[in-house]
Amino acid sequence: MRRRHFLEASLLAGAPAAAQPLPPVRESSGGGGGSTSYQVKATIERRQTGKPHQGKVLAAIQPHCDDIPIYAGGTVLKLIDEGYTGYLITVSDDSMAGEGATYGEIVLKNERDTIEVGKRLNCKESLFLNYPNHNMDAWPIVELRARLVFLFRLLKVDTVLVYDPSGLYERNPDHYVTARAVEWAAAICSSTWDYPEHFKAGLTPHPVRERYYFSRGPQLVNRVVDITPYMDQKVWANLANVTQGPAGDKGARLRRRLAAQGKRLPLLGNDDETANRQYTKYFALDRDRARGQQYGLEFAEFFHYIGPDESAVDDYVSQNAVPL
Repeated sequence: MRRRHFLEASLLAGAPAAAQPLPPVRESSGGGGGSTSYQVKATIERRQTGKPHQGKVLAAIQPHCDDIPIYAGGTVLKLIDEGYTGYLITVSDDSMAGEGATYGEIVLKNERDTIEVGKRLNCKESLFLNYPNHNMDAWPIVELRARLVFLFRLLKVDTVLVYDPSGLYERNPDHYVTARAVEWAAAICSSTWDYPEHFKAGLTPHPVRERYYFSRGPQLVNRVVDITPYMDQKVWANLANVTQGPAGDKGARLRRRLAAQGKRLPLLGNDDETANRQYTKYFALDRDRARGQQYGLEFAEFFHYIGPDESAVDDYVSQNAVPL
């Protein structure tokens, strides 16, 4: 469906749906696993007007094609709307999840889905590193780290979004290997001593200043991003993950099953397209509503955020320096 038609349909469908009782709010498993969080003092990050991040670059990095759309899609949309240039980087070859007759067919279908997800998230480009799905813990992490350092310097990445390298109870090796490789690549890409051969190719050291870490399980949440203005577009991005996305056509199937029983669910509307959209928004992505409700928001995403490393000296100088 074309983006314009999707947004128009969302606006038309929004009013009647809002007047209906909504499903109970709960923390869902999303892409698998629990989502309990150890909460510390959290800052609510809201939509900013204008383009305060003009000229900055973000890398949204995921081991699998459904990770960023589920856990950070709204934040990616928000940051790009505020001026960032975005790149979507998928680390595995996505060969072990989704429907297809052969290994190769699944890889191809997931790659096509990911390219469309990147477009719907307004990213400039989607990049693929093609490590073996479900087997990344058998691969040298130093190689992945070196490739990421190269990309961070080449693209001049200022901000990364990725799984939390300190996330508890994360069992998927692709998740924690990707997170740990990104963590250290972001820490050393500004160093003149790490991979100096890059500079022979014209690259320069470039610091990654901000990190948004998301998690499937418990984590220290200190940043709550209000994604309410972007929720419908986040749903649209997730619907592009046809092969292994969180919802697929479950809304349409539920609508047809209820019709066979002589029933209907008003939330799902009167056509399959609306049913899939509403099912994704209120069931497949219901964690966003549960998390938003905790902070008086309609929809939110949780992160452990690490900001620019401002030294005490710099802070003191900025507040106390006087003219000669």
